[in-house]
Amino acid sequence: MKAIVQDRYGSPDVLRVEEVDKPTIAGHEVLVRVRAASVNARDWHAMRGDPYLARLVFGLTRPKMRIRGTDFAGVVEAVGENVKRFAPGDEVFGEVEGAFAEYVAAPEDLVAPMPSNVTFEQASALPLAANTALMGLRDAARVQPGHRVLINGASGGVGTFAVQMAKVFGAEVTGVCSTRNVDLVGSLGADHVVDYTRADFAKADARYDVVFDLVGNRTLKDLRSVLTAEGALVLSGGGTSEGGSLVGPMGLIVKGQVVSRLARQKVLVLTVKAGRENLEALAELAGSGKITSAIDRTYAFDEAPEAIRHLEVEHARAKVVITM
Repeated sequence: MKAIVQDRYGSPDVLRVEEVDKPTIAGHEVLVRVRAASVNARDWHAMRGDPYLARLVFGLTRPKMRIRGTDFAGVVEAVGENVKRFAPGDEVFGEVEGAFAEYVAAPEDLVAPMPSNVTFEQASALPLAANTALMGLRDAARVQPGHRVLINGASGGVGTFAVQMAKVFGAEVTGVCSTRNVDLVGSLGADHVVDYTRADFAKADARYDVVFDLVGNRTLKDLRSVLTAEGALVLSGGGTSEGGSLVGPMGLIVKGQVVSRLARQKVLVLTVKAGRENLEALAELAGSGKITSAIDRTYAFDEAPEAIRHLEVEHARAKVVITM
């Protein structure tokens, strides 16, 4: 089968299309013929090994996992002997490493049925980004009706889902983005949109019950300054590519972990975990029309390097999707 592989860290130029062995499945896995896969900030972090500290996870000298990608949607081709929930022909989506390939093997619990009214492209955009939004707002911040929520990075892959989910939970939502994305964020349901090229939310008078930071470009002081006395700051910034760094946006997260022990305000470092229950919750939200996948651009399979380049350099809005 064809896959997008890399054997060293670097720019998108290190990625190439290569023929590799079709994966075999264990008893608890399903084999999926991938129809679409989406790009996340994690993909360029893994591609570049940036920040360098992340290489403790990705591989010290080269990537442990040669095939990029985690989010996919497609059709089940085969199931392991212990799989009960799926059968060949089922349309599914999920999250597992190695998604930028014609086929992917995934544990049954990391896959969910696709809603019938959602396309493969839309479904592939859900797993990591929408799950991050779900866990950040529902589980970490515990957003309630009437809460005032600020989302820094509202036009990104996670941000576009976070705006919609905060509204689902009954919050009053303020999204922070650049000028070109103001209309997009407003169209997703934000009650207020701050264009950061024209105004600084940290210098305004508004205070929020929840600040969800998805960029990592502001100081803890700035982010905490707009919280209410007992508000919650949720940190999940992916950062942007600046040519290599030791800690990158992880520096803010480390500081956040220290401050969380001392501050009255909650400073929460988000840890996202893929799983069946959340995937099924996302399917229900998407199938009912409560959230939708905003897609910036779609690329052909052999254009995957350009898809990642667009995401990391051009500050892509919403999601970038690769079709098979």
